[in-house]
Amino acid sequence: MNQSTKKFALCVDNKDYEASLVLWKIYRILTDPDPRTVKDGLIRIVDESGEDYLYHRSHFILVDLPASARKKIRAFQNCAVRQDTSRLR
Repeated sequence: MNQSTKKFALCVDNKDYEASLVLWKIYRILTDPDPRTVKDGLIRIVDESGEDYLYHRSHFILVDLPASARKKIRAFQNCAVRQDTSRLR
């Protein structure tokens, strides 16, 4: 399976990004509008700052998750986003 079909990435190296990436954490891969990112070996994720950034693929292992796990991760992320936006009010 290629990178475009994988939706999640397991962080296996956070060297130089200790504040932004948590080792062994699973991040959801976001679609990047620029096709050069894949060619350059980059993936876009929302890191610990809460913003989406490009990171080199070498920091991650791309993983497939069962549908039940994907559903729970998305529900958790959606809940976290709602909580963050409620703090802005």
